[in-house]
Amino acid sequence: MNDTGGAHKRVAILISGGGSNMVTLVKSMTGDHPARPCLVLSNVPDAGGLQKARDLGVPTAVVDHRNFKGDRAGFEAALNDVLEQARPDIICLAGFMRILTEGFTGKWSGRCLNIHPSLLPKYKGLNTHQRAIDAGDAEGGCSVHEVTAELDGGPILGQARVPIQPGDSADTLAARVLVQEHLLYPAVLRRFASGDRTPVRLP
Repeated sequence: MNDTGGAHKRVAILISGGGSNMVTLVKSMTGDHPARPCLVLSNVPDAGGLQKARDLGVPTAVVDHRNFKGDRAGFEAALNDVLEQARPDIICLAGFMRILTEGFTGKWSGRCLNIHPSLLPKYKGLNTHQRAIDAGDAEGGCSVHEVTAELDGGPILGQARVPIQPGDSADTLAARVLVQEHLLYPAVLRRFASGDRTPVRLP
């Protein structure tokens, strides 16, 4: 799966945990897809997604954020060093649990995507599903957006909507939203990698 030859766009995927969205992205980049994975990078040395990436034939790297306590610029410089060696055209954040500063987002402006578990601009940040339930919303969902210096604030490239059912907990809603994340993110990446920023809309 690590064929990055020819005209394919090179995609680096950043993770902090199990990497379920990363796996769906990697598996989608085959055949006539305009991109191929070139790296999976984590800030957590024992992130479960790293072995999954290796099993899929994708190179992996780690930049442990714990080695940069109080030095966010140093952490981001180390991230950039690894990324520059991999020469990605596109960066996909897939459960990467570090807030990135303008120093990083500016460098990769227009080339960095993130998936967020809410219908942005609602519920930026954490605990999105519980916040949607507490607000009495009829639906939750997920969004893929370009990454900017504003947290969860860049242009929206795709959304998927999920009805909130009576008796839903944050966990039950999250599980149904995750199914849509695995459909939405690959669809947005394919479109984005082909040079089309038209938003993808799933039901």
